[in-house]
Amino acid sequence: MTSTDSPDRYALTGHLISPGRNITQGIIAVEGNRIAFAGDVREFSFFDSDGAFEMRRSPEGTIIIPGLIDLHCHGAAGGDFSSADREKTTAAIEHLHRSGTTTLMASLVTASRENMLAAAAVLAEFAQRGEIAGLHAEGPFLSTVRCGAQDPSFITEPDPDFVDALIDAAAGQLRTMTYAPELEGSNALLEQLVSQGVVPSLGHTDADATTTRDSLLVAREELASAGVDGFTERPTVTHLFNGMPPMHHRAPGPIAACLELAAQGKIIVELIADGVHLDPDMVRTMFEVVGAEAIALVTDSMAATGLADGNYELGSSAVSVTNGEARLASDGSLAGGTASMLEVLRKVVAAGVGLDQAIISATKVPASVLGLVDEAGRLHRGFAADMLILDADLELVQVIRNGVYLG
Repeated sequence: MTSTDSPDRYALTGHLISPGRNITQGIIAVEGNRIAFAGDVREFSFFDSDGAFEMRRSPEGTIIIPGLIDLHCHGAAGGDFSSADREKTTAAIEHLHRSGTTTLMASLVTASRENMLAAAAVLAEFAQRGEIAGLHAEGPFLSTVRCGAQDPSFITEPDPDFVDALIDAAAGQLRTMTYAPELEGSNALLEQLVSQGVVPSLGHTDADATTTRDSLLVAREELASAGVDGFTERPTVTHLFNGMPPMHHRAPGPIAACLELAAQGKIIVELIADGVHLDPDMVRTMFEVVGAEAIALVTDSMAATGLADGNYELGSSAVSVTNGEARLASDGSLAGGTASMLEVLRKVVAAGVGLDQAIISATKVPASVLGLVDEAGRLHRGFAADMLILDADLELVQVIRNGVYLG
């Protein structure tokens, strides 16, 4: 190996923190869009004995972590993923990448059949180019009682024909779908989704604990029997606590069932840990109760992310943002988030969760849902060269995606 073999070989120094790894005097070597080496600086001299990698030494106190992965976001920088607007979708994706979310699923809100299919077709183009990791459909098979910011006029019972049409419009890029288990036909929906490579995500539900538990176990069984290499066996729960009844000691509801199954390692629960959707004490408690390996941190970000307070849209709904808090103009319901994944990570650490544990839930766990467990979410040889360079306060210094520095 010589330094003239490739112009895109470089090595970064810093404190490496990645799921299963914490190396104070670390170094990462990048070749093209892949990690060629990640480990202790003392080992690197043997790996790069002929000096093929350009050394880029980082300032003292630099932390290097994997690029963050968001399973649930609706847009940013004025762009709404449900709009079918290519220009604004491009702006949203570029903003999210530059903010440290190197891998993301674009989430659709419940809307008319025509609008959801049109948006899915546009987003499929971005997925096929590798700019997003696929699509998440938040509905339309949800509870009207717990619809949150979803437009109840478009909510329906499971419709196999619409599912097929949505999968076709998304060109096979639909990765997850949120559903309410109490709806008639939900078990048939689970079978249909999994057979098409779509991970069911329970949410926006008014179900009791038994219905919730039974449905998640059916979803898990379907996933386990799918036999697809890299396909997760764990269904997910869309933003636990939000869009469902609160837990009560005489009516435990869906939350109790989700906590039980998550603690057993059978499901993955999303947490919008932005300081608005969940109290910091609840976030810390969740990490203690179910563990980082059962949690996927998400943003639920919408078009206002990265912008000032004001009036925005989420699908067909008007949203007002005040002090970074997004609420429906009609009734004041929470309407998505405005934090980036890196801001969520900092909030989780500020709540008392160890950085190493928070990183697991922001990288490795969501990667497993996407079937990217051997591709993204960790600093290991052969993985995508997606990483964040942070200072000692976890503020962003630089984003690297597929080996390329983003401005």
